[in-house]
Amino acid sequence: MQTTPDELINDAEKSHAARAAVVATGDIEFHEEFRKACERNACGRYDTNWMGPPAIGPIGDLEKKVRSFRRGLLFQTVHPISDPFDMEGMLAGMRVHEQVLRAIFAKMADDRQIREMLPLHAGCCKICPRCAYLDHEPCRHPDLALSSMEAYGIDVMALARKFDMPYNNGKDTVSFFGLILFDDGEARKADPQVVH
Repeated sequence: MQTTPDELINDAEKSHAARAAVVATGDIEFHEEFRKACERNACGRYDTNWMGPPAIGPIGDLEKKVRSFRRGLLFQTVHPISDPFDMEGMLAGMRVHEQVLRAIFAKMADDRQIREMLPLHAGCCKICPRCAYLDHEPCRHPDLALSSMEAYGIDVMALARKFDMPYNNGKDTVSFFGLILFDDGEARKADPQVVH
């Protein structure tokens, strides 16, 4: 018996997601301008990490990888901050968001109906203090490393809007999104090597 969308959403909320929805990968929009923002080094991490561009690969290949899955669990976490410039609060919120993502991922991994998954985070991978990419070495923790929805070219705001998730949750809060793509027993459409 397949896991229902309601069960996945309930499990996400029990793992402290503020909101969650099961989405079809056909609902996901991709835009090249997100990659251009990366190339302009908007986040300050361009060409420094295996999980970010350019190392992660061209956006066309990443879109194919996403579309090779049928569904995804989109979720949001919301965190208090003292003011719009509270970087410490934002970073603390990001750490909690990653803990929530990993908790949801672990629950889904325990489900015998779910075969393969690809988790996408809300920022560049920070598992290692210094990414092996900078030393021209392979990723040290491929089973833990996380890429971001934006690095894949996903329009997070448009996806959130489709599923009635507010992108901004009010004054003195910061919100983050995660997406765990998965297959649950149906034949894969393509790219059978995607495993995480």
